[in-house]
Amino acid sequence: MPRIHDLCARVQNGFRARLQSIAVPETKMNLAISNILYREGFVSAVARGNHVSPDATYTPTTSANIATRRLWLTLKYKDNKPALNSLSVISKPSKKVTFTVNEMKDLAAGRRAKFIKPLRPGEIAIMNTNRGVLDLEEALKQNVGGEIICRAS
Repeated sequence: MPRIHDLCARVQNGFRARLQSIAVPETKMNLAISNILYREGFVSAVARGNHVSPDATYTPTTSANIATRRLWLTLKYKDNKPALNSLSVISKPSKKVTFTVNEMKDLAAGRRAKFIKPLRPGEIAIMNTNRGVLDLEEALKQNVGGEIICRAS
């Protein structure tokens, strides 16, 4: 499993340093989480590129260039304040946190589930399910449980 804490730390540090864009390693998990952050409005763009800059034209990832491939996230600010306040990891390699559908409903309804605090308004939870990486609302619509990866607010 790719290390999610690396993505979370890079995104948070980028917002704290007021950077316009950041580069994260190109993995399937990082791409899925970045797309969810884009869909929810926390970042303004996600592009593929190399370690220097985003690609101007499409360049496929091959075994020859995989070490230099990156995802470029354009960070979003409103009134000089970051759109994302925190992106924290919940499930770790040493302690996997899996939820059933009923526990996810409790979390979405504002009740505590296991040891996880309830979601506040404007906050999302990102989950790894057997149907891919989804946010909590999509997982509830598809009626699937899974491992809760991180939360963003």
